[in-house]
Amino acid sequence: MSSPHPLTIHYHRDFDGMVAAAVLVHILRESFDENLRWSSLNYDQRKDWDNFQRGRRFGIVDFHFHPKAEYWFDHHPTTFLSPELREAYRPSDRWEWDAASPSCPPIILRHAKEHWGFEAPARFEEMARWSDVVDGANYRDVDEALFGDDPALRISRALAAAPDRDWTDTLVGAMADATLDEVAKRADVEKAWQRAVRNRDKALHQFPPTVISFDSLVVLYDATSNKIRRERFAPFFHHPKALFAVGSIPTRSGFHVTAGQNPWNQPPEGLLHIGEMMEEFGGGGHRAVGGANAKSLADAKRIAAAVAERMRRAVEARV
Repeated sequence: MSSPHPLTIHYHRDFDGMVAAAVLVHILRESFDENLRWSSLNYDQRKDWDNFQRGRRFGIVDFHFHPKAEYWFDHHPTTFLSPELREAYRPSDRWEWDAASPSCPPIILRHAKEHWGFEAPARFEEMARWSDVVDGANYRDVDEALFGDDPALRISRALAAAPDRDWTDTLVGAMADATLDEVAKRADVEKAWQRAVRNRDKALHQFPPTVISFDSLVVLYDATSNKIRRERFAPFFHHPKALFAVGSIPTRSGFHVTAGQNPWNQPPEGLLHIGEMMEEFGGGGHRAVGGANAKSLADAKRIAAAVAERMRRAVEARV
């Protein structure tokens, strides 16, 4: 029997996190008749993590481990914010961590089947497959990443032109009840996608002047100006032979440093773990991609330069 108090599912504000939240919301409604809400999370909400949502019922997907979470699923290698939190984690019927999974939804679907006897509708399997593609940058090529037109890719790109901060909550609710194709055909998604496409084209045009340095190993760029658009894969569209890209970008709360390896020209295996490296700067991520928030524009530029230099040294040491 469900609790009379609502349970809020918190999720990372990206395609992977949204699908994970939608999957868990659907399962908990069907299997446990939970009174559910959902709300996105981002890295700036890790402050005073010990007291996060104190006194309230909550679950977390695709984000850092919290010992008070009633449900928790994640795949990030950098999910534990301290050794004490790592020690507090034990797999259970409501918690699961799998750092080998490309994204979070497949973990939840597998867990629900094994622990709760839940057989997911085929539409969630499709969402999980696309979540692996989007979160792991497992696109066929840079053209699919930039110009792909599948429903999942339209939704994912539309997020870059979200009308407001809470829009992802609306889409989580939609994905819990509908197929990707049905969600992609929503008027608000179509409008955001059209805007995002225009922004993409503008970003690709504007990217070259943002490049600070490029030495065939690392593209270092500064895209912090509010006059330019930003596109995640622009560095590899313009510099397909680059192994890595590191850039400074603005956020609603300040500045962010983003770093990643080229999915279509990957560096030697095991060269470095970007997520772990970004942890040193207060961030995190995966082996191939990561990021960190900065205190100021100057701090963002300092971190970006330091990360780029670390990448160059790693490559040169291997050669």
